[in-house]
Amino acid sequence: MRLKALLIDDEVNILKNLQSVVPWEELNIELIGTARNGEQALELARSGKPELILCDIRMPVMDGIAFLGALREFDTLAEVIMMTGYQDFKYVRSVIRYEVKDYILKPIDYEELIETIRRLADGVRERNREERSIQQEWQRVFHLAYEKVLYDQIIDLSGAASRPFLQLGELGGENLAFAMMLVDVEDYSKRERAWEDKERKLWNFAIHNILQENLASFGVSHSVIQVRRGEWCVLIERSPPELYERQQCQSWAEKLRLAVQSYLKLSIRVALHPTEVSLKQLSKTYKSLQRSLYLVTPSNAGIIVSERARGNFDTSQQLWDTIEEMVTGLKRCDRRRTETALKELNESFRALPENSFERVAPIAHYLCIHLLREMRSMDVMSREEELGIWREIDRHQGIRETLHVVNRLVDQSMESVMKKKTSDVLMLSASDYIERNLSAELSIDALAEYLGISGSYFSLLFKQHFGETFVEYVTKQRMDMARSLLALTDKSVTQVGQMVGYAERRYFTRVFSKYTGMLPSEYRERQQAKSEATAPAWTNQEG
Repeated sequence: MRLKALLIDDEVNILKNLQSVVPWEELNIELIGTARNGEQALELARSGKPELILCDIRMPVMDGIAFLGALREFDTLAEVIMMTGYQDFKYVRSVIRYEVKDYILKPIDYEELIETIRRLADGVRERNREERSIQQEWQRVFHLAYEKVLYDQIIDLSGAASRPFLQLGELGGENLAFAMMLVDVEDYSKRERAWEDKERKLWNFAIHNILQENLASFGVSHSVIQVRRGEWCVLIERSPPELYERQQCQSWAEKLRLAVQSYLKLSIRVALHPTEVSLKQLSKTYKSLQRSLYLVTPSNAGIIVSERARGNFDTSQQLWDTIEEMVTGLKRCDRRRTETALKELNESFRALPENSFERVAPIAHYLCIHLLREMRSMDVMSREEELGIWREIDRHQGIRETLHVVNRLVDQSMESVMKKKTSDVLMLSASDYIERNLSAELSIDALAEYLGISGSYFSLLFKQHFGETFVEYVTKQRMDMARSLLALTDKSVTQVGQMVGYAERRYFTRVFSKYTGMLPSEYRERQQAKSEATAPAWTNQEG
């Protein structure tokens, strides 16, 4: 990091010697100027903002002490070295309050001066690094909190009495507007059935990462929020709302679609809301975009602009709303709400005339898949039970058979939800949060705050539920993901470390070596040398 320095002395020869004898280039320091008195120096200090200042005490017009007093009114961080003769040493005590870091006696010992400058420069660089690190950490914490608010708004499950992680007023919520897209992997439910849990996590992580990298390249404020597996809400801030440009948003959506297709060989569909969306409209718009993906447009359309379709949409919307009510009831463990919605769904289907069955059957099929995805995200059935449901869904049966599957699915899910202990639900949420934020800073306090419980209680529940400590669990998840990324991508070791939450390469390498017994580069070489490695490779854009 290149620093800036300012030299102040009324003796021309001393200024020349300071410029020529001190190896400024070697110290990676730029001289922004010299001054013969404090008054000239103040102008240079204001405009150049030097981190290091060498200043004589006795000078005409404005001496060093007066200069320091004026400097500290607008700059409290610049490091100052005072140059003084033996006869002026009595003034040293008067500048202590100005936080002068060192003193050099005249005649100047330049070797001593160079070492003093080097030491102070190292201190400034270290301080700047710490400040940047703290700033980045606060930005990361704030963004996580910000995304938590957005997530709560999208799923609309917080309830009126719950306390948000951040007050919306702190975020300027009344003035926020977004371009909103819903990204969904085409035929995700079928694809996920073929994936083991490790593969599923890798594919979801890869898609999320590609969305993040491409949105960052657009140069816009954005959030990518995974609402459920295989589905992400992309929110691009539009401020003021008049700046919303539909064609631009469609262009962004198409670039995201092509990026995922290019790097992962996966097809995604993107549903785009045609106008800006306020903070309070996120939940309603999210459900509207889901309906668009499933019910409005043919499934082979890549970009879908969510606009109300003509004709028979009212029937499908009513059925979809009923399903949503059922899902909400299940998530809130509200048996009455769930059973009421299920009863309405059955009555709606029974009320349909025979000649409309063929038209509504695909709707029922899509609703069944949607419900199953929601149940999977709640972890309320075993893999064997899920595969059994899929075998029935894949037969593309008529309405009555599909409705029977829905009824059985809801009954089974309700029993499972009701049996789950509160602690199990909390740990499911914790596990989901860790998976969605693997690259971010994770801590017990942050997770406990997210769940609304104390840190000590969280640690106790976590160890009981997972059989290992929070740190052990997170490290294992990160190392598993790192191994996959090293084997299947061309990302550098530093990039892989950052992607799984380690900002410093050295620390990532140390943890990885301890966990696997080899360096990340060694692990990559061994994996690439294995001819039997058949996992699909994916790479991202170079950052």
